[in-house]
Amino acid sequence: MEEMSLKVYNSLTKKKEEFVPTEKDKAKIYVCGPTVYDYIHIGNGRAFVVFDVVRRFLRYLGYDVTYVMNLTDIDDRIIERAERENTDTQTITVKFIEAFFEDTEALGIERADIYPKATDHVQDIIELIQSLVDRGLAYQVNGDVFYDVSTFASYGSLSGKRIEDLVAGSRVAVDESKKNPLDFTLWKSQKPGEPGWQSPWGMGRPGWHIECSTMSMKYLGQTFDIHAGGVDLVFPHHENEIAQSEGATGKKFVKYWLHNGFLQIGGEKMAKSLGNFKTVREILKKVPTEVMRLFFLQKHYRSPIDLTDQGLQAAGSAANRLNRFYQKLQDMVMTEAPLEEESLNEKELQVLNTHRRLKSELVEAMKDDFNTPVAVSRLFDMVRELNALLTKDNLMDGERALLSQAKQDIEEVDSFFGFLRSKGSGANSELVNGLMEILIDVRKELRSRKIWDLADKIRQELDKNNIALEDKGQETAWRVK
Repeated sequence: MEEMSLKVYNSLTKKKEEFVPTEKDKAKIYVCGPTVYDYIHIGNGRAFVVFDVVRRFLRYLGYDVTYVMNLTDIDDRIIERAERENTDTQTITVKFIEAFFEDTEALGIERADIYPKATDHVQDIIELIQSLVDRGLAYQVNGDVFYDVSTFASYGSLSGKRIEDLVAGSRVAVDESKKNPLDFTLWKSQKPGEPGWQSPWGMGRPGWHIECSTMSMKYLGQTFDIHAGGVDLVFPHHENEIAQSEGATGKKFVKYWLHNGFLQIGGEKMAKSLGNFKTVREILKKVPTEVMRLFFLQKHYRSPIDLTDQGLQAAGSAANRLNRFYQKLQDMVMTEAPLEEESLNEKELQVLNTHRRLKSELVEAMKDDFNTPVAVSRLFDMVRELNALLTKDNLMDGERALLSQAKQDIEEVDSFFGFLRSKGSGANSELVNGLMEILIDVRKELRSRKIWDLADKIRQELDKNNIALEDKGQETAWRVK
């Protein structure tokens, strides 16, 4: 694979850097997954879509990508919900892990290679904590184990926070068993009624931060390429991960830290406390997958994004425009015609060169820290340039070959965007087309017999499912709205 000039913004160094993986031609990525005590909200959805696109684009560039996302299935909030619903924690986590997979699939997100669960790695976590204790970096008090922040000289380097300022700003009512108010929990002693595991420090359970360090290093190595998550995880979660991981191994933990910006509602971060909390499944009842993905990717991943009806409507119009264009392209390009440049006339060559330039600019934008707003803009420039050809009744051989090439290119680009509703090939597409032909024929028969109510019901039910019927004389066409 040729050297590639992919640049990523590293939250640790606060600058863009050339992406040079730890292992040639491979990219190892860890993304902080959900704590499975509730349905994921649309802010989580943004993070998962963004890093799904990052993963796909790296694969598009030729990297062999290993993508790991954890599932936090033991946590205070899980325990609290189980108590509130008078059930056990496993019942809660099984329910919301299943819901998580339903919601991410609905967002068009490819499954990770590995979804490690905290409860399956308790022994690994205990061993990592023990190594920190043995090194004098952690201490035990009454069955709890804390990481001693004062032992890690570069603590605060990711967040830019100074230990002195953090201590001065800490609350007076801190845990008196800690040496330092900033020391964080690695192991929590078991309280009555809580789940627990046996450890050298007694019955208890892991702290949140140590779970991610353990599972990421287990599957990706002590030093790996990309650790990603929302900007709200920078401190203390990711800061603590660095301290405990590098403390245990003496090696650099992660080469590149990537963080997506907040999703806001009315200019404020979405939060349950503000009453502006929206789940993915709630939004997707009204907004199709491709519209949600386009909405997220029209903004740079590091910037905040405001969830508004106007923004969703604009994304909906754009997604429909792209998919209508692609549907026409499918209809006109029935076979993959080979593109032979020497047979093209001057005008056709001009269209081809413009198309190639726009595609190149799209890929270059993605290489510049995954600049999806510019990349998406270039995709729509490609659509606009080619639309003129699609209005012609009779295509020349060169024009048909051009459209065939364009179709391949747009499908290639969509391999990392995920905007197209259907690639128009395979059993599913053939099945949908066949079923629609049957419905249209049935409706035509009903109308010929003047059974208007049933004919109208077919149109209405399809309309509810975002499929529009367009009657043109004796013929009826259909399209996804």
